[in-house]
Amino acid sequence: MNRRSRAALVLAPVVAALLAGCAAADPNPAPDPAPDRPAATATGTATPAPAPVPAPVPKDESPGRATPPGTLLVADFGGDTVTFLDPERGPFASVRVGTAPYGLAVGADGRAWVATAEGVAIVDTRTRTGLGRIPYRTDSGPVTTGEYRGGGMGIALSPDGRRLYVGVNVPDGPGVLEVVDTATRKVTATVPVGRRPFDVDVSRDGREVYATNHDSFDVTAVRTDDLRPRRHEVAPYGTEGGLGSWLKPHYAAVRADGRLLLPFEGERLAVLDPRTGRVTIERMTADTHQHGAALTPDGTLLAVGTGPIGSGDRDASLTVRTEDGTERVIPLDGPHEDVAVSADGRTAYVTGGFTRDGYWDGITVVDLEEETTRRLPGGVRPLGIAVLGG
Repeated sequence: MNRRSRAALVLAPVVAALLAGCAAADPNPAPDPAPDRPAATATGTATPAPAPVPAPVPKDESPGRATPPGTLLVADFGGDTVTFLDPERGPFASVRVGTAPYGLAVGADGRAWVATAEGVAIVDTRTRTGLGRIPYRTDSGPVTTGEYRGGGMGIALSPDGRRLYVGVNVPDGPGVLEVVDTATRKVTATVPVGRRPFDVDVSRDGREVYATNHDSFDVTAVRTDDLRPRRHEVAPYGTEGGLGSWLKPHYAAVRADGRLLLPFEGERLAVLDPRTGRVTIERMTADTHQHGAALTPDGTLLAVGTGPIGSGDRDASLTVRTEDGTERVIPLDGPHEDVAVSADGRTAYVTGGFTRDGYWDGITVVDLEEETTRRLPGGVRPLGIAVLGG
């Protein structure tokens, strides 16, 4: 049975239940088999996740000392902080940023920009100090937590660091790309994009920005000079099932030639040419639901396999795919979400946060040459991750 057939089987009872009218939500519901669709109430709206208990902020072990190069920074989606981790010893400091931080981007000046439910937080990573928060111009509803909360998701900086682009999720509607002037720390423009912009990426020349829109099966390409959006559908399995389908785009990586790489289900790699909108499909081998994606310095694609979602999925893994399409699949222990790579390209860091149940508070460190892994505790349901420079 292929994935499209399995998705239809999963969706059928959900649709039937909605048509029949739903009872009050179970306070302890079973995990939803369609992982990228919110639990629905009788009114058809998403049920907010319960607010997490804030974790204590670790005392800074080296106050006044500059953060060393190679430190990891993670966004604590299950809390209101970002956490600094030594890649060998684990967490040594945290900074409060706002509710449910999702993605983050770090500039050459050491400032981190963090997409939270409340606004874009700014952190000086060299001194581990909060520098305030920029409110969104878009009304994304009440501040909540959980996978379907409103507010910032994907986030990226322009190559020169002068502009910041953040994808804002508006529950039950299309998302918005907000443009921030990093000098004035103000939102200067907004651009309509698709539903739930999981990821935001910028072309290497800075001329275009791309929002990967999970719930509308597309990527919105936006020229940075005139901010005109172009929609490109990326749906190698089709769009059958709509919001109830898990066969959607999640994260992208921008290749040196300007094309976007979007992994699907460990089976298909969608390669989007944003100039023409043409999508070509290449075969993948991990056979697992996939989220995070990143490129190593030599152009190797890293794709995070979250683990079983459909009946045919294999366990969690990290796919290591060279430019010629050769793949190695490194097993991971439990669900993971996003990935970053060391400056020398030898080590990958994979966050254990995951947007669904089964997440854990830490990262997996992967030696890409030896294909060995070790778990490093740290963070609170960490999602976004960056490796800090000097």
